[in-house]
Order: sequence, then C-alpha cells, then structure tokens
Amino acid sequence: MITIGSRKSKLAMWQTETVARALNGDGMETQINSMETKGDKILHTSIAKIGSKGVFTEELEVQLAAGITDIAVHSAKDMQSQLPEEFKLIAFTEREKVNDVLVSADKTIDLTDTSRTFRIGTSSVRRRALLRRYYPHVETVEMRGNLQTRIRKMRDGDCDALMLAYAGVKRMEYEGMIVMEFDEKKIIPPVGQGCIAIEASISLDGDKTARIRDCLNNEESEACLLAERAFLKKLEGGCSIPAFGLAVLENDEIILNAGLASLDGQKILCREERGLRQDAELIGFRLGDYILENGGREMLSEIRQQQAESLE
Repeated sequence: MITIGSRKSKLAMWQTETVARALNGDGMETQINSMETKGDKILHTSIAKIGSKGVFTEELEVQLAAGITDIAVHSAKDMQSQLPEEFKLIAFTEREKVNDVLVSADKTIDLTDTSRTFRIGTSSVRRRALLRRYYPHVETVEMRGNLQTRIRKMRDGDCDALMLAYAGVKRMEYEGMIVMEFDEKKIIPPVGQGCIAIEASISLDGDKTARIRDCLNNEESEACLLAERAFLKKLEGGCSIPAFGLAVLENDEIILNAGLASLDGQKILCREERGLRQDAELIGFRLGDYILENGGREMLSEIRQQQAESLE
C-alpha cells in the first residue's frame, strides 16, 4: 500500500489521481490523503508576502515525516529550491507543454494592441515582471486561488484575462478559453513548470522508494529538472523572486536558458548554458553563478529590499 499526500484543489487531485493510476497499473495499491496547505488557505495575500519556502508543501511534509504518507505529489514549479534535509524528490513525471497562456472569456483580447488597456490576473512575480517588460500597457491584478476560483473572479469582472500555465489549463479542460500562447523562448517559464514532482522522506523504505521511482520517473524530465532546480538553488530562489529557467534535451546535450528579472521588468539577466546530460546540476549551478556574478546578486538584494518595504 502506497499512501499519497496531496493538496485538495481539483488540479492537485487530478495530478495525484494520475500518479495513483500509474502506481495501480504497476501492481501497487494506493490511498490518497488530501489537505489544504498554507498557500491554499491564505488567498488575500501574495505568495511573496506569505513567504516562498514551503507555502504549498510544508503541511504535506509534516505527514511525510510522521510516516502518515509515503509520498507527496506536487507541481514541480511549487517546490522550494532547497528541500529540508530529511526530504528528497524521488521522481519527476513526463512533462506537459511548458508555455504560459492567456485565458479569457473575451476572444478579442490581443496584447499586441497597445490602444487597449487590459487587466491581467496573476499571482506570479515572474509573470508580472515579464508582462511589464514586454507589454507595458498591460495592468496586472493580484489573483490567488485555485483555477476555478480565478476563472470565477475573472468572469465577475476582477480582471480581463488570466495568465496561467498551459499544463493546468489543459488538465482542467479549459483549453477552449485560451486566447494567447506565449513563446517560451521569450516568456521563459518558471523552473519545473509542466512537471509533477514526487517527494518522500529519506527514511522511506528503500525497496518501496525504488519501486515508486521505477514506475513514475521520466529520465528526460529528471535531467531537465535537475539543471533548472540547480540554477534556482544557486540563486536561493523560490516563488517570491522573478526567476525563470527552462532546460531541454537535444540528443545527450542539455540546453538551459535561465535568468532573473527586476520586479518592474526593466532589467533582465538571461543566459544559455549547454552541457552533457550527466552534468545537469553542474550546468544549472554554472548558469546561476554567471547570473549572480553579472548583476544578479545586486538585483536580488534590490528585489528583497523592495519586497520587505512592501510588507511594512
């Protein structure tokens, strides 16, 4: 029996049930324990103000540590770059398309039309920064909550459109509301977007860990995520900084494009790093070092100072 911890939202449960079906198909029985995390409960405050470490994972990790659950299922983009030492990520699933998309009930929305002002709902500091960079005529509106809640708020007039991950929109069957798909080479997604990550306690039985990993882990996803997460770890980053990173595999080579934006989007630091697949983490660390040494350290300090001032 594999006990699985999950958030209660429809998207989280979709991901968890997908994982459970895969385990069932490999001969393992499963039981799901769902719960609300701090990030699910506090909806009137931005993620940056709540704090980036463990916003969506902390309560699930308590269950892992206590042995109540064997694994926790997460959106990889929600995972902090540095896990507490008693936990590890044991698998990454096959990745969905990574792009950000614009969702709206208004099919006439066109962000290239500078004669109109659009209000775009998002809870992401990265999305806000990149919208300010490439679409300065757009107004951003803080928008928290699960996908269904955000769409309801949009329909109630809180914003004109929502900027979301394609993966979640597809999984919740809202593809018909997509009015724009952003180019992932321009609007680079956050580390891990489109991938499901499986977390376990380091004390989980080794044979059970190996069997879960053998069933769920996609080696291509893992190589890319190791590079992306190493980059974010070097920046000591999480949901509260406008960092971005996307790795792809070409034959046995990893190509990582990653960087950092200022909160107002006026400054962008971005670089491409290439290397062999087996050096995935080294590639991420190397790119992170480059960003830090070429203005990123000062930019991060400025970002954190601005965020601290906003809390006062």
